[in-house]
Amino acid sequence: MMVSHGPPFRDRKDAGRQLAQALIGRAPENPLVLGLPRGGVPVAYEVACELDAELDIVFVRKLGAPGYEELGIGAVIDGADPQVVLNDDIIRQIAPNPAYIEAETRRQLREIERRRQLYLGDRQPASVGERNVILVDDGIATGGTVRAALKGLRKAHARKVLLAVPVAPPDVVQSLAAECDGIVCLASPDPFYAVGAHYMNFDQTGDAEVTHLLADAALHAAASRPGASTE
Repeated sequence: MMVSHGPPFRDRKDAGRQLAQALIGRAPENPLVLGLPRGGVPVAYEVACELDAELDIVFVRKLGAPGYEELGIGAVIDGADPQVVLNDDIIRQIAPNPAYIEAETRRQLREIERRRQLYLGDRQPASVGERNVILVDDGIATGGTVRAALKGLRKAHARKVLLAVPVAPPDVVQSLAAECDGIVCLASPDPFYAVGAHYMNFDQTGDAEVTHLLADAALHAAASRPGASTE
């Protein structure tokens, strides 16, 4: 794990560029860079451009607690067989009704489908089977969403999975180490507080920005391929 303590990131673009520099020499061969929408996509875009890599997104949604949607009781990752990963500690504390968990999972899968249509249209997400993957987010708080994504990538038979984030709590970084082949984390402060506390500008990333960045990254990757026309 690479950890360096520095000043707060200006914004997601700055964080992505710093993360990209840290990945030089550590990134696997011919990686597929996957951003967690929405906030992870601007960070992943900078990484993909620096590495001349393909960029796509992985659809994961947090499962909110009853009456407290910001409190994650787990997460669901999309796929032919959607994976639900629950936070056992929180589940024990609040003991949500199983029917609530099932309904919340269906609700988040509907939101995933909405976003897939919005971001990808008729295009299918990139296949991760036998690919070297770099999973990128703008930061990690509890790790529930990222953990679900890592488990889903493993089930989809990714060859190697490297987790790359600008900032995360030390204990969460340690707990995620067993779920992937490596972690690059630029800052791991203790106490942690919140992801946004480490950014000067942490404005919400909109759907339009995600769509634009995916399209722009596709053009960048095409232009970087051997034999691509420079006219």
